[in-house]
Amino acid sequence: MSFDGVFTHAMVSELSETLATGRISKIHQPYENEIILVIRTKGKNHKLLLSAHPSYARVQLTEIAYANPDTPPNFVMMLRKFLEGAILEQIHQVDNDRVIHFTFAKRDELGDLQNIVLIVELMGRHSTVVLINKENGKILDAIKHIGSSQNSYRSLLPGMEYIDPPKQDQPNPFLVSKEKVFEILSMTSEINGKYLQSQFQGLGRDTADELALRLNERPNEKMLVWQSFWSSLTSDISPTLTFTEKKEYFTPLPFNSLVGKQQNFENLSELLDAFYGGKAEKDRVKQQGGELIHKIENELKRNQSKVVKLKQTLADTEHAENYRRDGELLTTFMTQVPKGAEFVELPNYYEEDQLLKIKLNPALTPNQNAQKYFQKYQKLKNAVKVVHGQIEQANQEISYLESVLSQLEIAGPMDIEMIREELIEQGYVKKRGVKKHKQLKKSKPEEFYSSDGSLILVGRNNLQNDQLTLRTAKKTDIWLHAKDIPGSHVIIKDPEPSEKTLLEAANLAAYYSKYRLSAQVPVDYVQVKHVHKPNGAKPGYVIYENQKTLYVTPDEKLLEILKTNKPY
Repeated sequence: MSFDGVFTHAMVSELSETLATGRISKIHQPYENEIILVIRTKGKNHKLLLSAHPSYARVQLTEIAYANPDTPPNFVMMLRKFLEGAILEQIHQVDNDRVIHFTFAKRDELGDLQNIVLIVELMGRHSTVVLINKENGKILDAIKHIGSSQNSYRSLLPGMEYIDPPKQDQPNPFLVSKEKVFEILSMTSEINGKYLQSQFQGLGRDTADELALRLNERPNEKMLVWQSFWSSLTSDISPTLTFTEKKEYFTPLPFNSLVGKQQNFENLSELLDAFYGGKAEKDRVKQQGGELIHKIENELKRNQSKVVKLKQTLADTEHAENYRRDGELLTTFMTQVPKGAEFVELPNYYEEDQLLKIKLNPALTPNQNAQKYFQKYQKLKNAVKVVHGQIEQANQEISYLESVLSQLEIAGPMDIEMIREELIEQGYVKKRGVKKHKQLKKSKPEEFYSSDGSLILVGRNNLQNDQLTLRTAKKTDIWLHAKDIPGSHVIIKDPEPSEKTLLEAANLAAYYSKYRLSAQVPVDYVQVKHVHKPNGAKPGYVIYENQKTLYVTPDEKLLEILKTNKPY
């Protein structure tokens, strides 16, 4: 379901009940299009998320952790100026549209009471958050500045008068009279979602299809069905996440039109955390880590090209003796080599004086051509000594870069800065001008508990992998890693884990690897005492021996179970 006017109506009711008369204690803007208001009410802090994201626009309470930028954006500074310490007086939906007004009261520097309105418009890619002075209707600031050249209908700039988005002419389904509903439903021979959307305000297609289905199931009781549907949305909601074959849907009620596995939640905000959490987080990682991904991909291509060239050089060394032979023949039969020729045929005394065609550079003398062949021979002979080492070094570089890309794929927004620090340390990324006193908190490995209560630790980046394997783990702990592919180090804090724990830990090692989408992933396991880090090796790179191998299929559902397990 989209965040349509119907869902907005239900969310406004839920937020009003939870946040009424609350006081704003903190305001953050962790990401470009998202605001977090920490509102304290009834002795508890609530994090209110206002998102103007073009794909994930929404309003909800959230439990997801957010990382704040080093320097607060201008918009959040304006919000803090006008709203810190303010009391939330009202949350109001405009008709049945996707527009919500949060009205706050706060005394200004002179002690006069002023009303400030924070307006959230949930309009897809046109979504925005606007701060206005209620008394004069002037815009104080907006999360996105829109000038007249971008929108001829209205401008969203500081100092301009706030103009409401274009209003829909259809009646509000929560307020429309029974007579009007009866008239509209009687005007068509076929009631479907498209027709209901054209006649009533704020219906998303999923909501309209569900209502049409219910009306058509009981054609002789249309008014009773209508009243029951809207009454449930007002006083008897049951937040539901439905998993169909193709996608997931969030709805304020179980929808009969959606066929699939259903999961219920205590409230709408918990439902949205479950639906948007992973999707929005991946998008944030893509935004924040886009620069890193681009940089690593370029470095990866450069090293892969380098390996191709080095292998070609190695292949060329197989013909080194031919260059020496050609140089010797040219030297021996110098007088028979014409000047300015492109090739010459000379008797090859290595093969019973059979004529051998030798290519020449016409711009060079016969002697210079001979010396060129000797130089090529010597260069290739010298290359053999170093090329093998260069190929090995480049392959290690490729393995490291692939491991970083693999980690970026599963990283959360709060992991990105740790990976950036690692890349700065390794010289791939230049250090940004960050204030010295702002120290990054060291992230910790992910914790899981097996079915029998054993603690399993998973490194989420290469620095964590090194810390986990080389410092945290005991020599008798069990170490696991996807075989011969980039992935996380996994530690079972138990010298003799059960077979089930081994399989569950192997599943984690497979999931947190480059092959997390594969059907069968080989995972090596061995005691930590058999794992070693070569001198000068890249972060996360180790060698090991005496390992055994398990084959598992990565299972994301198992990961969620292991994450929620409690220690015995």
